[in-house]
Amino acid sequence: MATSTVRQSPAARRGTRPFEDSFRFLPDNTRRVYDMLSPIYPVSTMLFHSNAHKVALSLAGVTDGMRVLEVATGSGEMFSRLVRSNPNGATCGIDISPNMAARTQRVARNRIPGVKAHCQASDSRQMPFRDGSFDAVVCCYLLELLGAEDIVRTLEEMRRVLRPNGKLALVLTGQQDPAFNVWHKFIAGIAPAFLGRLMETRIPELMDACEFELEHDQQLRQTWYPSRVVVARR
Repeated sequence: MATSTVRQSPAARRGTRPFEDSFRFLPDNTRRVYDMLSPIYPVSTMLFHSNAHKVALSLAGVTDGMRVLEVATGSGEMFSRLVRSNPNGATCGIDISPNMAARTQRVARNRIPGVKAHCQASDSRQMPFRDGSFDAVVCCYLLELLGAEDIVRTLEEMRRVLRPNGKLALVLTGQQDPAFNVWHKFIAGIAPAFLGRLMETRIPELMDACEFELEHDQQLRQTWYPSRVVVARR
């Protein structure tokens, strides 16, 4: 009788366990919150996130003709940057919020007509793409919303859909400002499905466990909002 082989994830092969915390990812709550916020979310990006987006794009090595994926597109500001940088390639995006995904698709096609760009509602923990489908993957401000196990599953999915030597660019909420950390913890306690929790200091270890090779690590601030950009190669 033939036996099937179960493919272990990189983290499982290394025996790495996710960090322990009490935060739980509630996808239905997160989906509802971001569906409601989709019309006004671009204001947040303009005020707090656009500089980090620019840095991530410059470090991700996206060039025209690539196959590029953005995980958690939000309202589409980073996705539009990717499409502009890749007009003759293929740019795909996913977001857990159907309203965010639809807005991203609409904005990209209105701003850059004729490009090959597609965005759909999907879960980052189980992406609808074949292994090695993309040259680069970009993800901004998602992992804070996920539980520890879900972060590992999402990083492993990103690695799976990247081709060998493909790049992953992550943008995370920074933890370098103690006053901001106190504010974030207070607001996140009220609206956890919106802000999640701070955890960027744990990401390099988890990326290493998932067999990514770290290439760039940069902290920055826009207005009063701290961010961290981490770029790694599969």
